[in-house]
Amino acid sequence: MNSKLNNKNTDLERATVEECKDDKYCNTKKYFELPYNPALKERAKELRKAGNLSEVLFWGQVKNKQFKNLNFDRQKIIGNYIVDFYCPDYKVVIEIDGSTHDNKQEYDEQRDAYLQGLGLTVIHILDIDIKKNLNNVMAMLCKHPAFSGF
Repeated sequence: MNSKLNNKNTDLERATVEECKDDKYCNTKKYFELPYNPALKERAKELRKAGNLSEVLFWGQVKNKQFKNLNFDRQKIIGNYIVDFYCPDYKVVIEIDGSTHDNKQEYDEQRDAYLQGLGLTVIHILDIDIKKNLNNVMAMLCKHPAFSGF
């Protein structure tokens, strides 16, 4: 067991990403603090309100613990990025890639490398798959290794 878990919550809050990486007790939102840029708060709020169709459809499948009884955050700020969806229980980021992502490959690669450096798993789902094959997308996520154990 991680020695940080034997101390008070203040020590848990200071646990580093590396210390929490393999410790199931640090995987929860309470114990795993991610970098946060408060300057992005209003933009994240705008994105939540605007929500494109694919994000709204996906949110309908995961909100209120509907997917494997897991919590998901929508338009979550992590560092200098806003990710589409974040599951704190398993440290999984889900990005829905639309046609606007075609020209952003380098940006996506940098963002993914940053998120993976924090110990997060990043899953990309095509916008068109959400719109046309939502049941198949959810079935694929059920079987994805990132969600194993649930």
